[in-house]
Amino acid sequence: MTELVQAGAAWLAATDAAVWLRSARWGYALVSAAHVLGIALLIGAIVPMDLRLVGLWRGVSVQALARVLVPVAACGLVLASGAGVLLFSVRAPDYLSLAPFQAKMALVGLGTVSALALHLRHGLWLGSAQTRHTRLAGLLSLLVWPTALVAGRLIAFADG
Repeated sequence: MTELVQAGAAWLAATDAAVWLRSARWGYALVSAAHVLGIALLIGAIVPMDLRLVGLWRGVSVQALARVLVPVAACGLVLASGAGVLLFSVRAPDYLSLAPFQAKMALVGLGTVSALALHLRHGLWLGSAQTRHTRLAGLLSLLVWPTALVAGRLIAFADG
């Protein structure tokens, strides 16, 4: 880990928000609940969209499904990310060295970049025809996001 990253983590852990979260009985619990809600919205929207992209429910329009699920997934990602930064701030230097945390961050990055690339290539509502590319993107997403979820859960059990 670079000194700059370590210094940034130490700074984040010393912020007023991090200090408050470490001491506020219900503050951490509420932020944690917001993180879980964000993850639920994200995964809950992504899985049916990905299942449609890989070929299930052919009678359901990809575009119609995307118009409903893409905004839900985006809101979930924003909520989970914002709450996640706050949770990370509580023990930022410790989390940086944990393999499950590193894996989760890599997977969330991969999943986010993959989704952005899919929507840039095929339109926000995935209006272009279903292709091999969209099926592969759906399959990749079905692997990446649940694995990120498991990695995130393993953080609580990792030795730092």
